[in-house]
Amino acid sequence: MSTADRSGKSRTWCPSGRPDAPEAVVLGVRSGRDGEVVYLADPVPARDVLPVVPKDVEPTRVLRFASHCVSECLHRRGNDCTLVERVAATPADEDRNVPRCHLRAHCKWWAQIGVDGCRRCPAVATTVVEGDDLGVLVADPATTREQLEEWMARAEPAYR
Repeated sequence: MSTADRSGKSRTWCPSGRPDAPEAVVLGVRSGRDGEVVYLADPVPARDVLPVVPKDVEPTRVLRFASHCVSECLHRRGNDCTLVERVAATPADEDRNVPRCHLRAHCKWWAQIGVDGCRRCPAVATTVVEGDDLGVLVADPATTREQLEEWMARAEPAYR
């Protein structure tokens, strides 16, 4: 996994990246309990995996991809990732072990919020499933932290 761009500068990576980016790698497989990500020990180029994903399966439903963090991303505000800010506003299991991840040293989420991002990362779905109201809110760049907190206050006790 190359972490430098053509100028030789180090690049940060998004752990919820685009599978079609030229540099994209598979970060993990959505399997585990509740469809959480199980991380691969080593990156696998997305271009090697995408051809074997059945045509009727959206790749982001079963795999998590990492790609370069880019300035034109709709989740960017200056140098910050607003997606990880919304992810961090959701409850986390503080007793959860931080997953082993080959991306961490170059991860935008790690650089921005540290271990809090890592604890929540396995639960992040790039493709939000129908009926996942919290997932829809978190994925929407227009959602504010206040809106998330208000939704969680009205939701089931699991979010309180």
